[in-house]
Amino acid sequence: MDRQSGFKLFGTDGVRGRANHFPMTVEIALMLGKAVAVVLRRHDGKHRVAIGKDTRLSCYMFENALIAGLNSMGVDTLMLGPLPTPAVAFITRAYRADAGIVISASHNPYHDNGIKIFTADGIKLPDEVEHEMETMIASGKFEDIPPDCELGRNIRIEDAAGRYIEFVKATFPKGKTLKGIKIFLDCANGAAHRVAPSAFWELDAQVVVTGNEPDGININEGCGSLHPSIIQKGVIEHKADVGIALDGDADRVIMVDEKGQVIDGDTILAICAADLKRRGELKNNCVVATVMSNYGVVKYLESLGIEVHLSKVGDRNVIQEMLANQAFLGGEQSGHMIFLEHNTTGDGIVCAMQVLKIMIESESTLSDLTACVKKFPQTLINIPVTNKMPMEKLTGVQRAIEEVEAELSEHGRVLIRYSGTQDLCRVMVEGPKKHQVDLLAQKIAKEIEKEIGAKKH
Repeated sequence: MDRQSGFKLFGTDGVRGRANHFPMTVEIALMLGKAVAVVLRRHDGKHRVAIGKDTRLSCYMFENALIAGLNSMGVDTLMLGPLPTPAVAFITRAYRADAGIVISASHNPYHDNGIKIFTADGIKLPDEVEHEMETMIASGKFEDIPPDCELGRNIRIEDAAGRYIEFVKATFPKGKTLKGIKIFLDCANGAAHRVAPSAFWELDAQVVVTGNEPDGININEGCGSLHPSIIQKGVIEHKADVGIALDGDADRVIMVDEKGQVIDGDTILAICAADLKRRGELKNNCVVATVMSNYGVVKYLESLGIEVHLSKVGDRNVIQEMLANQAFLGGEQSGHMIFLEHNTTGDGIVCAMQVLKIMIESESTLSDLTACVKKFPQTLINIPVTNKMPMEKLTGVQRAIEEVEAELSEHGRVLIRYSGTQDLCRVMVEGPKKHQVDLLAQKIAKEIEKEIGAKKH
């Protein structure tokens, strides 16, 4: 392991990478558990950490390594088993744990994995704490090891899933049910494969489920929120009222209306913000979107008198912007939706519950609710890259961006960014004409492929 200066573990969403390769190795997970324990033990009392995971095969080894590291440093662990990321955030608060850890690479393929750490409040760790733990792990030096009699214990929490289901149901109005609503649900063969169907079924919905047979390697494979065509087809075939697609750790959701039209996070944000505004319940009259959010959605919200704050991409950035502006609703186009009144991270099941609540109370179909939201044509292309060279150093790419911006003039926009969790460069072009933005996005993408693109096998 390289312990030279510049040692880097944490990215935009915890530690993430290919399982059994740096930084996602058992050795790093063990030391990460130790580092978390060191930080927690600076405060008095007996400490405990809740640990949940998704359904990847590699989760077993990382779970055991984290537990060993924490227990060896005198911290108790609460083993939750497979649970959505938002469920771990909730259980961390419910059990008054000092921290929560999720083992998941979210929407990534099964061969990737990640470790996300929450504070006692269910918020992701501050940058300075992550940097301190990186320094500890790079040096291999940890504070005093506790005496044998003070080692931590590992406790299996048997009712974690049931408690989370009750929490989710409590976000739906008392006295109302989903009777008469037919849902086509895709659980992505991930962490929500049991809790999501149960939550909707217990509210009397008729639920048709797919993606609920995880085998350790089929998580997100051709299913879930990255593949909405599954629920599009399912809604039409089963004559469902709504389609719901979660990702591997269920912190994001994409929906489909009864006509098979995809409803992304931008449109969900517009639906929920408009309903709260109408009720007079949109606290501080503002929401948080991201720089990737569709400009048509932003203009729609502003036309309702709602102030829209834009954050960088990533639910961590969204929550920080929400806290800074005292906003209680925020989200991303990808389907990360944060209802701060209910949870402190993106929660796909809670989000779907809020949309279903609006449908029930307004006696509307999902297509009715989205009819007034006029989105601008937008094209997003993901390009595999060999490295993440600073964009300003890519002369061909810069020239292409300038030409595209000149053609769009003031009637569109261009956003280029590297993924924080994968070796991808994302190209987004937005403008008045779909054919035009497709061609312009391809123009930039070709230059990126030429300069830093990964070879195709």
